[in-house]
Amino acid sequence: MNGLKVTIIGSGNVAEAFARALKESCNTVIQVYARNPERGRAVAALAGAEWCNTPSELKAAELYLICVSDRAVAQVAASLPFPSGAIVAHTAGCGTLEMLPSSSRRAIIYPFQTFSIGRVIDFRKVYLFIEAGDSDTFDQARAFAQTLSDCVADADSAVRAKIHLTGVLASNFVNNMYATAAQVLADVNLPFDVVAPVIAETAAKACQSGTPAMVQTGPAVRGDHSTMERHRQLIGQDELLRTIYDKISENIWRIKETLKR
Repeated sequence: MNGLKVTIIGSGNVAEAFARALKESCNTVIQVYARNPERGRAVAALAGAEWCNTPSELKAAELYLICVSDRAVAQVAASLPFPSGAIVAHTAGCGTLEMLPSSSRRAIIYPFQTFSIGRVIDFRKVYLFIEAGDSDTFDQARAFAQTLSDCVADADSAVRAKIHLTGVLASNFVNNMYATAAQVLADVNLPFDVVAPVIAETAAKACQSGTPAMVQTGPAVRGDHSTMERHRQLIGQDELLRTIYDKISENIWRIKETLKR
């Protein structure tokens, strides 16, 4: 397809990732609209575009990509003037089409990945999940997404919410366990590097297996209660961490038993 004229709205992690990807595509980012001058200018520079923070300065675009937090989408969308015929899309995993103005051509382009400012990833490997208010808008949004990624699929709000949940479980929660492990290592003056190879191998096995439960290791899956009790003693008075340890161990065993059925 011919590239679209795009305006990015927002200047956070997702906005930056899209700015980088769009710069390498056939599309043209004409503006980045963001309240934060420093971040807005930085994201605009990555996209080769200009920055603005006043609604009246918005130029006509074919696609307005709202890259703000889920809770801010509706407020931001309602505050901006969009020209007739333009596609207005947001990128929120748990958001709905109803968060966008009913007078616009509404779409959702949800990138399923964890993004951090300053970190460059291969956007062509990022899954983009598409939803739209009508078939023509869907087709155009999908074609646009395919200029950025080789992994494009449709997903309605119910499906996309489940996808978002898996991201929280597999990324956000897991990273919190990395942070907890780092604290435990620090207690004995060891660096996080000690556990890094274990993390890498665990992730590699899970991804290659296609069924992570089949490559589960550790005392919980073995039913090694003596080792688990020793771990509880090491946790000491941290009741929250002990509860997390017990609940995750319980879930490991539950999933193992489910596989037997």
